[in-house]
Amino acid sequence: METSRINDPRTPPSTPAAGCDVVTVPARQGLEAVDILRRGPADAVGPVLHDDGGDTLGFLVPPGTAAGWDVPGSTCTETDGRGQSLTPEPPVEGSDWLLPPGEADLATDPAVLREALGEAARMIRAADSCR
Repeated sequence: METSRINDPRTPPSTPAAGCDVVTVPARQGLEAVDILRRGPADAVGPVLHDDGGDTLGFLVPPGTAAGWDVPGSTCTETDGRGQSLTPEPPVEGSDWLLPPGEADLATDPAVLREALGEAARMIRAADSCR
């Protein structure tokens, strides 16, 4: 699988995003991806939301990511710049921060997230096949 970096000139990777799209994944895959990203270079993972039921995680990514998002088993909600802002309060009712802004100020790079989600899916398949 080839991946490419999505460079959005409105949100350079080195600056905090003013509004973010949200990539939503099943919690198990998302938690694995968070672990993978946190083992990488500093600032590899941005703020992450979880729902109250614990079923999904939402990774904040730069605005415009949804237009090119194509990772099976996940969705990316487009916000057209009117999206989730990096504020201390969770932006969606019924959610809370797994990694809040302040601990993770930058939106997650979509290419890096795509790779981590793929690795997480492979790890989960391998673990499940051992049962």
